[in-house]
Amino acid sequence: MIPAEDSVAAGLVHSDAQGGSAVLRILLGSQLQRLRTAKGLSSEKAAQAISMSPSKINGVEQGQLRIRSSEVADLLTLYNVSDPQERATLLALADCANTPSWWQKYDDILPSWFEGYVELEESASVIRTYELQFVPGLLQTEEYARAVIQLNHATSPSTEVEQRISMRMQRQERLFTPDAPRYWAVVDEAALRRPYGHAKVLRDQINYLLEISELPNVTLQVMPFAYGGHSAAGGAFTILRFAAPDLPDIVYLEQLHSAVYLDKRDDTHRYLEIMGQLCVQAPPPAATPGLLTSLRDALG
Repeated sequence: MIPAEDSVAAGLVHSDAQGGSAVLRILLGSQLQRLRTAKGLSSEKAAQAISMSPSKINGVEQGQLRIRSSEVADLLTLYNVSDPQERATLLALADCANTPSWWQKYDDILPSWFEGYVELEESASVIRTYELQFVPGLLQTEEYARAVIQLNHATSPSTEVEQRISMRMQRQERLFTPDAPRYWAVVDEAALRRPYGHAKVLRDQINYLLEISELPNVTLQVMPFAYGGHSAAGGAFTILRFAAPDLPDIVYLEQLHSAVYLDKRDDTHRYLEIMGQLCVQAPPPAATPGLLTSLRDALG
């Protein structure tokens, strides 16, 4: 049988089939790994028994590869899983993990290294981020997003630019849903002074931050220049946490044309410490409206 806490976790994720298939794959993989280990089988023996490669078994268990429902059924039979409810739960999880997500219509512009982040972001229950250069993507206005995207894709056709803007706006919609994640951002003053497009773009962006920071699930802090150096001076990062208890925190570090995902506890714990220090070092959220108003008014 699926342990009680894992059954609850499966329900939490399965209830949101629209949410990241990456999370569903991770959860399914962890269950299959638990069953294989309990049966006393190596990944090589399991793979040989159902005519699958050991590399695919390992990839599935790590949540990196998709697996067909028929293959899951073969593994469950191999692992002597006969309980109808347990089989139905895991087969349904496999089906949901393979269900196309809304962002797949943007496949032609979505790099593979970023697709994983969109999947994880969609299912996260808590998102904490520090941004140094830009206003965080989930808090950008359409015009600010357009200016930033045009900067990075100056030679792209206008249709592609509009697609990228549309996707960013659609990502933001989850902040306004009943199951919206807890979103906590610390934004460096540099990001709020650096103009993209006309001055009005930045002014409107700051006005929008004033509005969206009033949402009960959104917390925004500003790290002023006057505070000097701080613990996150090395660069931007995002920490994703999930409702399912057996899923690890994920730290996302975006680079110019790639990204790094960290899930080892030692790595994520260090970033959690840094985020905690940032939240203490920055003025409290109650001071954010005054800081934003001052920055907006300085624009003239």
